Amino acid sequence: MEGGTVLTIGHSTHALEALVALLQRHGVGAVADVRSVPYSRFNPDFNREPLARSLAEYRIAYVFLGRELGGRPDDLSCYDSGRVSYQRVGATPWFRGGLDRVVRGAARRRIVLMCAEREPLECHRTLLVAPALVARGVPVGHILGDGGLETHASAMDRLLAMHGLSDDAKQRSLSFQTRAERIREAVAEQAKRVGAKPRTPSAPTGPACRCAEEGKA
Repeated sequence: MEGGTVLTIGHSTHALEALVALLQRHGVGAVADVRSVPYSRFNPDFNREPLARSLAEYRIAYVFLGRELGGRPDDLSCYDSGRVSYQRVGATPWFRGGLDRVVRGAARRRIVLMCAEREPLECHRTLLVAPALVARGVPVGHILGDGGLETHASAMDRLLAMHGLSDDAKQRSLSFQTRAERIREAVAEQAKRVGAKPRTPSAPTGPACRCAEEGKA
């Protein structure tokens, strides 16, 4: 992919060494952690502080952007019918500020947005952050669990097919919708499945998306 491309990855059930190998394979110089809660219940190597120290040993920078770009914001106005609204999050000044930081950083080194889910389509990094970057003209690619790289356009093709909204007119009943309109519809439907619910004072802290620690593909 061309220079300035922002990548995404889910740490999933990878060992730390395996994750680092994937980052090195794709020339990553900085990890932007977009988990709202930057801690793992199953692998303490991915807790914020030890992860930052470990990455530094490989000369990979670490920055926490979960407050700006996380999928489970504390602001309750960002939720609708018990699920996070990506449209509302995307309109906030703090989200736009987080995007600004990523865009500036990507001009200097290759950045990867890291969350927990293995499957890009089950994570807000693909459904919320990546589309906002693409809208700014920033190319986005997704590092898969096997080390392969998927373009964001290809990921959106999979999402459209998943929701019966693919580019094949024979599979669509609403033939007058543009691709962008169909993607927005598919993202909204996917968010109903995987979008985070608001944290409550009595609820245990957990990952931003619904299966962040299970590593589901």
